[in-house]
Amino acid sequence: MKIFIIAGKVFTSLTWLVLIVNLLMPFEGNVSIALNFFLAFTVMMHGFQVLIFHTMFSQTHQLKAKDYIKPFAFGVFTLLEYRQQLLSQNSEPKA
Repeated sequence: MKIFIIAGKVFTSLTWLVLIVNLLMPFEGNVSIALNFFLAFTVMMHGFQVLIFHTMFSQTHQLKAKDYIKPFAFGVFTLLEYRQQLLSQNSEPKA
């Protein structure tokens, strides 16, 4: 699962890079328009995932402002990472 999360974060980073480059130096033709729509959709969906992140983990973790950047940048892969951390904490025997 950890390799899947890392690979997803790498892919997501590359996607953000392409979307930001397209904003700064638009690609030719309809590709630029499609990428702008994709950027808007991505920002909206990742914002929704930050809301999910807050709802799921605010009771179990002391969240700071910087903790919300990771779910916005990496989306579901950060949600999976925090979920995995929470499950491993719950499975540890308590003394």
